[in-house]
Amino acid sequence: MRILLTILWLCLSLPALAAEPDVRIQSRLVPADGVSVGGTLRLEVDLLVDTWFTAAPVLPPLSLAGAVVAPPSSEASHLTLQLDGKTFFGMRFTYRITPQLAQRFEIPALSFQLQPGQASGPVTLSSPAFSFDAKALPHGGKTPQLVANAVRFTQQIQGSHQPLRVGDSVTRHLRIEADGAQAMLLPVPDFAVVDGLKRYVQTPMVKALDDGRGTTTGGMREDVATYVVEQAGQYRLPAIELTWWDANSGQSQVVTVPDIDLTAEASSYQAPFSISEDLHVLGQQARITLAGHWLILTCAAALIIVLVWLVRTRLRGLWRRALQWREERRLARLNSPAYALRLARTQLRQHPMELGGLYLWVRRRTGRLAISPLFQGSTESVTQPVLAFFRLIYGTDQQPQGQDAANQIVASLDGVMTEQHRPTGQPHGLQPLNPGQGEPPPLHQTRKP
Repeated sequence: MRILLTILWLCLSLPALAAEPDVRIQSRLVPADGVSVGGTLRLEVDLLVDTWFTAAPVLPPLSLAGAVVAPPSSEASHLTLQLDGKTFFGMRFTYRITPQLAQRFEIPALSFQLQPGQASGPVTLSSPAFSFDAKALPHGGKTPQLVANAVRFTQQIQGSHQPLRVGDSVTRHLRIEADGAQAMLLPVPDFAVVDGLKRYVQTPMVKALDDGRGTTTGGMREDVATYVVEQAGQYRLPAIELTWWDANSGQSQVVTVPDIDLTAEASSYQAPFSISEDLHVLGQQARITLAGHWLILTCAAALIIVLVWLVRTRLRGLWRRALQWREERRLARLNSPAYALRLARTQLRQHPMELGGLYLWVRRRTGRLAISPLFQGSTESVTQPVLAFFRLIYGTDQQPQGQDAANQIVASLDGVMTEQHRPTGQPHGLQPLNPGQGEPPPLHQTRKP
């Protein structure tokens, strides 16, 4: 019997276990009759399930022309409700709407996607469409005032020194807390400019106020300004007023922070010790003085270095051209008759004698490849010493040695070339095609066999 009852209970409970979870949505406007321009209206949306949520719901965006809409915060209010005899668990999300124009606003239907437990897939729910009227404020201004349920306006004054002196500072802290208003819409207080005080306004801090359970209740704004004393005297930081509209009573309200009187004295600071005496003890009494001419020289040197650095590319080119010119001068000296004459005299002093330098000098001096053509038309008194010199070299007699022989042959050949006054080389600058034809045999061939 017990087994049959268990089977019957399972058969009755299986359809219930297999059924999809019950998912519901509830939404409302608070307040339902609309708000004034600048006031805040809440669109509350409750998402409910009879099981549980396996993931966070996906919330749609909401945008209204002519109104500022703040989306729901990351923290939602958790709900537990009894509906139709069933227990539902849910979350409440709130859109905060602040109209900026006096007109009628239409809120379209919003689609929310949920992930309930034991569901075969995501579930999409749509909220109903709403509409509300934004009423103009009695003052009729285009710029809306702060509309809130309650406003608290406080200040704190902090001085860097008492009594104040020139160079000290005074910091003024202002704090605005507005219930039922958005933080981004809180007005900016006006920090007055005071002659003799330098004003420095810091970046404000704006944040939302909540009840600690994820529900936004209002907004808060903190502003800080620092005044630095530039001159001694009496100063007053003027009072600051804040006008706001009470959404509960429909009346304009004014909150004020009082003015601040300041007295600044002339700075009479004196060091508790003598700086000059401490420098003397530390051995710093000797000061380095830079003379004016040294300063000018230093500046000139720095200017020259900068100019050299700027024209370094052109200087490299000039340096390469200078090296090339020096090489050309060296080659020209090595190819000159004077260099060949020094080489000839050196070789003629050697033992045995060498005639390479002598022939090189003759070729560079006269443009001829042989020595014998130099004596055509010369007198016997001029040619005789030269012929005698070559007979001694190529003959069987002992060769002449030393400085006298070298000077003798050089002087004789130089006399022959000076006598003839012939230009160096051919007029056209070309060497003879056959220099040996039509010329008498060279002098070195006159040696007897």
